[in-house]
Amino acid sequence: MLEYEVQIFLEVLQEDGLVITAKGLGIETVFTSVLKAYSDPGNLVIVLGTTDHDERYFIELLKSYGTNMLPRIVNAECPSNEREIMYLEGGVLFISGRILVVDLLKNRVPLHLVTGILVYRAHNILNAYQEAFALRLYRQHNKTGFIKAFSNSSLAFTIGCSQVERVMKALFVKKLYLWPRFHAIVNNCLSKHEADVVELHAKFTPKMLNIQTALLDIMNFIVKELKRINKYLDLDDLTTENAIAKKFHKQLHLQLDPIWHQLSPATKQLFADLKVLRSLVISLTHEDSVSFYCMLNSLRTMDYAVKASGWIMLDEAENLFKYARNRVYTERNELKPEPTPKWKALSEAVLEIQEQRRNKKANNESVEKILILVHDNNTCYQLKSYLTIGANEYLLYKALKKLSHIKEQKTNGSDKKNAKNQSTAEGNADEEMQENQDTYVLTMSQKCVEDQPSTSVAKNQTLFEECSQMLELNLSNCTTSVPIIVIQAIKKGGDPMTLQRTLTEYMPNNVILYVADIGTVRQLEVYQNNNPSIDLKVYSLIYGGSVEEQEYLTSLRREKEAFHSLINTKTTMVVPEDQDGKSEDCLALAIQSNSTNEESTRKGGTQPEVIHKVIVDMREFRSELPAILYTRGIKIEPVTLVVGDYILTPEICVERKSVSDLIGSLLSGRLYNQAVAMTRHYAKPMLLIEFDQNKPFSFQGNYYVSRDLKNTEITAKLQLLTLHFPKLKLIWSPNPHATAQLFEELKQGRTQPDSNIAAKIGADENTEDKEVMTEKYNPRIQDFMAKLPGVHSKNLRILLNKGQSLDHLIKLTKEELKEILQNANDAELLYKGLHEKCLPANEASLASKGVSKVRGKKMFTRIKK
Repeated sequence: MLEYEVQIFLEVLQEDGLVITAKGLGIETVFTSVLKAYSDPGNLVIVLGTTDHDERYFIELLKSYGTNMLPRIVNAECPSNEREIMYLEGGVLFISGRILVVDLLKNRVPLHLVTGILVYRAHNILNAYQEAFALRLYRQHNKTGFIKAFSNSSLAFTIGCSQVERVMKALFVKKLYLWPRFHAIVNNCLSKHEADVVELHAKFTPKMLNIQTALLDIMNFIVKELKRINKYLDLDDLTTENAIAKKFHKQLHLQLDPIWHQLSPATKQLFADLKVLRSLVISLTHEDSVSFYCMLNSLRTMDYAVKASGWIMLDEAENLFKYARNRVYTERNELKPEPTPKWKALSEAVLEIQEQRRNKKANNESVEKILILVHDNNTCYQLKSYLTIGANEYLLYKALKKLSHIKEQKTNGSDKKNAKNQSTAEGNADEEMQENQDTYVLTMSQKCVEDQPSTSVAKNQTLFEECSQMLELNLSNCTTSVPIIVIQAIKKGGDPMTLQRTLTEYMPNNVILYVADIGTVRQLEVYQNNNPSIDLKVYSLIYGGSVEEQEYLTSLRREKEAFHSLINTKTTMVVPEDQDGKSEDCLALAIQSNSTNEESTRKGGTQPEVIHKVIVDMREFRSELPAILYTRGIKIEPVTLVVGDYILTPEICVERKSVSDLIGSLLSGRLYNQAVAMTRHYAKPMLLIEFDQNKPFSFQGNYYVSRDLKNTEITAKLQLLTLHFPKLKLIWSPNPHATAQLFEELKQGRTQPDSNIAAKIGADENTEDKEVMTEKYNPRIQDFMAKLPGVHSKNLRILLNKGQSLDHLIKLTKEELKEILQNANDAELLYKGLHEKCLPANEASLASKGVSKVRGKKMFTRIKK
């Protein structure tokens, strides 16, 4: 471990807190050291917030450290009885928040034995409802264990009001540890062994420069239009510079979500166009000329022109299309794609490494390993093709493939197109598989070694060959004297630990950064200082004076500003003494209404207080509502329910739907089946439609409904639902807090539900013997019987079991019905409903007014005559 890593480790080990580091500074190493410190059967440490990639990486790293007791993963594949044994065995456990919450509520976790909880990716805690609920349950019953949280996303703590304070409150920590890149200890430590960095500034071609200028002019036009149309919105951060930065659009949408329904369609479309233009600007630096032209050409359609905000009609847009086409076709309309300038710089870097190796006269058994880090899998395939077949051949092949496909789409010969597609389907599938590959291994060809190639890049750019079988070999034992080139995406397969794995496995002494990324640069700094014996040389390829360089500098600036904001917040924020939850009277753990004690003193004497209880389906713990119910003093019992999501009383069953779930369930017909099940088994079924608390409480416009679906269709389906199920009550709730308050009011003065009974309801309908149950209870007869007077959920099954048929039911006397239903009132209501005659509505009104039926007939006869 480096000096600053040891310092972070000692600080957080000594006192609980939240650690925030800059990207790439090795927070994974610190976290692994903390895991190793507690990897002992005498401890029980729970880890929250990790992904599958994280867990595999930490376990592999601890294994390489020689740790005796490795962490174990607790997932849904582990039965509850096995989980109880794992808790008692101790050690470090990776576990999901949902499973931990259920086990805590079921009293399967020995809380008094838990040493502490580690939270990884702590910036997600406000949106990770299960993890936050688990921390609350843990701290409420364990006042001595620790809570330590880690994060490397400083920007995430500056979004919104008092974000870092809210996160610390949810984590029950009082200390904040900040470690930016400009920290004195970090700066001194990483300066001891600095890598040899060579910056190769590739230059945009004149056509690329014109394209970039046109794109920035259009983006600037859209930014001005947004500010002109929305003068009362806080859009100070909306600039062309920020609009190019990573994750800016995500942060902007989070800011505008609560008022999104109030924005005009023109404003929404301008935001969408700004996002499209940002992707084009980034693609200009990542994609080749043919791919960029095809991407741009896909926007030049009548459908997009009608939908877009009008930028496509600007003169700058016309210049954009013209210069993009000129990069692929000559003035004589000949196909001659323009090579990417970075390719030439890449070849120069590789050949320079080979030349330097010859000058060093190194041992022939040593291997020169070159790691090329790129943006994504597509760029991996692009560079592999360029280095193996050359620029011209690759671009011509790409052009013939993509441009001919576009021409085929514009022609009317669909039969010819289908025939050709069938003939080339296998080849396209193979090529797509190659394009999705995230790692390629190349080596200098044998011809290159024998002929001693010249320094001309044009002659040497095709002197590489692919040797994917090298992936299966240990490169450290490889005896070849030519360089081994590994082309790899920064986040291979979505794994954020890819670069750490690659550096440890290959131990490269040359790295070519084909993409500018803050975290990657710092990881290479850490790699060099951890391996001072390696003379690391880094080649940074970047377009000088381009949007790519500006995006990199903007990312640096925004991270620095975020840390300065956090430092100022740390010096001014007030942390309550009981925020860690270790005191018995902690306000953060206070129950809002009902007491958790079984007995309390009331006016008029001492009597047991009713503990309100709600039975919650296991799948509902993905939402925030169970945690809010718990904070209101309501006991939560997690059960796998077949019918409903929340059982409030023996009669009240609630099916909870978000707006998106409601639309999907209505369209698929699933909601109809759920309504049938609820009305069969419960006297008071309810459909709860809950909105997002960060979005408006309204159901209008295209906010929730897609463009091809109208609001009237959804409301019409809801109307049909209420007509088919008169007993089903619809509840609209603006947020989970309002829902929790409503549940508490609905439960007042009513009997508490039984989890054993609730779990059995509807269970027989999902067994393998479903066909037999369907024959036993005809669904149509069952629905008819449920609507008869005196028949409800408690006696419906009894009546279906003891009744032979409708004819038999009608012939039963009132006494016989009373014996079957075991209730005189229900039997009387059912008997009257089956036997008493009722007058039509018009005749009943006439009879009440004293008008005889005979006289009515005479009047009708006279009118008819």
